[in-house]
Amino acid sequence: MLKRELYVTDDGSNSIYLPEWNEYYHSKKGAVQEAMHVFLDMGMHVSCELARSRATQQFMQSDSEVRKRTPEKLSISILEYGLGTGLNAFLTAQHAPDGVHINYTAVEAYPVTVDEIKMVDYGNKLGDNALYMRMHELAWESPQALTDNFTITKLEQKFQQIDAKEEHDVIYYDVFGPRVQPDLWSIEMIQAAHDALKKDGILVTYCAAGFVRRNMIAAGFTVERLPGPPGKREMLRGRKG
Repeated sequence: MLKRELYVTDDGSNSIYLPEWNEYYHSKKGAVQEAMHVFLDMGMHVSCELARSRATQQFMQSDSEVRKRTPEKLSISILEYGLGTGLNAFLTAQHAPDGVHINYTAVEAYPVTVDEIKMVDYGNKLGDNALYMRMHELAWESPQALTDNFTITKLEQKFQQIDAKEEHDVIYYDVFGPRVQPDLWSIEMIQAAHDALKKDGILVTYCAAGFVRRNMIAAGFTVERLPGPPGKREMLRGRKG
């Protein structure tokens, strides 16, 4: 197990530093800022708007009897590569839009410890320590309701074991960077992520490396270069056609 140390990022939020790899769990420029921009604003919220748009179109095309019924609650499915400290999952639970249920699957081969969860202290810094701690206390390997509109399934497995097929609307691709784990950015890994998405599903990642973009295109994604979070010029978003 690699040694993990506390690191305070530029927005005042904490992260974990791996000295043997000289690698951080989150952006040094701001852990919370990065998570909000890359994964929530460019991923989850975009997918929710797409789901609302599809539901509206279906409603307008339905017959009068169907229109009289109470509309069903929208739901989207998110797959996270790398639960880590739980920051992305926690923020998603906190900011899930009204009227949308989030089914969240997080894959993590090496879960952080209870001491490390307390060390990063996201619960207190983001105003709901009880919710943050409860998320980490929930059982693994099966769906668990965290809030009325957020259900999480935590899977202790390697990313290479992900074999989902057209199950998810959004992927948070938040693995360690290609400098330290280039195999996680291979065409095979990106193809598996593409296969896990439904039609029109999106993958968002903080990484903007040229070879990653080319692998995403080769896997079948339509790729956008988007403005990155503070301290980073660009990020990538891929859409499955």
